[in-house]
Parts: sequence; C-alpha cells; structure tokens
Amino acid sequence: MKLATFRRDGAERVAIVHADDGKAFDLAAAAQRDGAANPAFDSMLALIDADDRGLDAARALFERRGGESDLSYALGEIELRAPLPRPRQMRDGMSFETHIRQSSRGAMAAAARRKGGEAAFQAAMAAPLEDLAPVYRQIPIYYITNRMIVAGPGATIRWPRYSEEMDYELELGMITKRTRANIPAAEAGAHIFGYTIFNDFSARDRQRLEMQGRLGPAKGKSFDGANVLGPWIVTPDEIGDPQRLDVAVRVNGETRAKSTTQGMLNAFEEILAYASQDETIFAGEFFGSGTVGNCCGLETGRLLAHGDVIELEIEKIGVLKNKVVRQDA
Repeated sequence: MKLATFRRDGAERVAIVHADDGKAFDLAAAAQRDGAANPAFDSMLALIDADDRGLDAARALFERRGGESDLSYALGEIELRAPLPRPRQMRDGMSFETHIRQSSRGAMAAAARRKGGEAAFQAAMAAPLEDLAPVYRQIPIYYITNRMIVAGPGATIRWPRYSEEMDYELELGMITKRTRANIPAAEAGAHIFGYTIFNDFSARDRQRLEMQGRLGPAKGKSFDGANVLGPWIVTPDEIGDPQRLDVAVRVNGETRAKSTTQGMLNAFEEILAYASQDETIFAGEFFGSGTVGNCCGLETGRLLAHGDVIELEIEKIGVLKNKVVRQDA
C-alpha cells in the first residue's frame, strides 16, 4: 500500500493512494460509512501503532469501499502533507560510500574555489577520491535531527537567512513499527513499517563551520522545513528489496543525477539492530539512509539558487517535489 497524510477542510486525514497515484482514499470517512470509526485511522502514527492489525483493516476497508467515488479525492483537490508529520524520532545516516567520498572532495573543491577561483575548483574536483574512513565499515554512522521541522510534498522551503549555500540531498527513508530495544538484525525486518523519500536540505556554509567543532550538524541541517518527507509511505511488500531501487534528481526539469540505492554500507535491518542496542526504538521513528551517491550538489559543485524546483524520484515510491526561496528576495 501507499499511505498518505492529507489536509482537507482544516483537518489532517490518512489515505490509501490508488488509481495510478492519482487519488487518495479517505480511511476515516470510509470507516464511518462502514459502520464504526476506527481509531487506527486517526493519524499516521495511530495507524503505525495499530501494527499489522491496522494495515489489514485498511486493506479490507479499501476492498469493500474503494469503488465508492465520493470516498476518494483527486490529489489536485487536497493538500498532501508529510506522510508522517511528526515522527517520534528522526535519525539520519551516512550509508553510501560514493557520497561520503565525493562529498569530502566536493567540500575541498569548494574551499579551493573560494581561495583560487574556478580553475582551482576544477583542479580539486579532478583529484582522486580519498579512501573511505574505516569507521564507516565498523558501525553504522548517524545523527539525531529535529523531528519538529518536517515539511511535505509541494512545500516551499524558506532558505535560512544565515546561509548563502543551499543544497538538496536525496535519501531513502524508513519508518519503524513496534517498540523494542535490542532488536536482532534477523528480526529487524518485522519492525519496518514502510519507506518514503527524504530530502535532507542543507545549509552547506553553516554546516562547514559547525563540523569544525567535531560534534555534528546543527543549524546546517536544522531550520524550518529542512526535513522533507513524501510524497507517501510505501509498505515493504510493494518495495521488495530497498537496495535495488533506481533514483533520479531533477532541478528545474534538468536531470542532475541518476543513481541507485544499491550498496548501502549497512542495511536498514543492521542500522536498527545497532541503534537499538540498550536503547528502545519506538514505533513511528524515522531513519534516513544517508545521501545516495551523486545525489547532492556538494558532490558536483552545483548548489541551489533562489526559486529552484527540486524533484527527487525513487522507483516504486514516487516523486518528492519542493521549491526553495530566499527570504530576502
């Protein structure tokens, strides 16, 4: 199933996306017509908390009433929100070797450009990539980010005033179900509710300054709307292998990258097992894969400009589209 959160008449609703991703079936309204409200359909978190029982109820309801046209809305008639507007926690990783190595070179090339101009930048970009630091193969690397600043598909992201270098990052996102500590990797798949697209917008100049403190990103990654999820959550049965998905980035209609989710240093199951060591992982948490190789501007030296429209596409999920604008423009 594809599961979305949408707003209509001032209220947020949960829906099954169907009709070739063109319509949203209102689960709460359908349950009322079916004879009784179902609290599992009150929000996406409520549906996640209901576990397989909630998903089975949603499937059965759609089978019974999916053909009733007045229970579905065309996507153009509603406002899609982030499918999980307030995750219980958000963690973002560094799982793709190509991105890790290329972003390091990209940062050095950007510094060369500031000091020596375009020729210095091009020379730095032609330099060999550094070896991957051993720690990335020893443990999953991630940080905790701000779960309260989540935006959704179609949102206009307001460029933070303290930054001159805005970037996009295409990531595969995973949502948890069930609550447990010390999850064995062999059992972690049962704790995955579904997958979505994550645009980890980044203020690169502030991030560059912060990382000198060796603690992790703060304002480089944390500003209103910086964490964008969408357009919906897709359940694992429709995804298959999450490491065999084609991805693409388009900016103003121009394709800037085509890549694949293959080659994660640690699968989501391994990340869950590691993160849950003597720490309870709750249903409704979000884990980002880290940026897929070639899928951010830092790696290529092409950052964003005022008014740019970014489309991130992941096979079997869909397209997450947003616009960025300067607040002082």
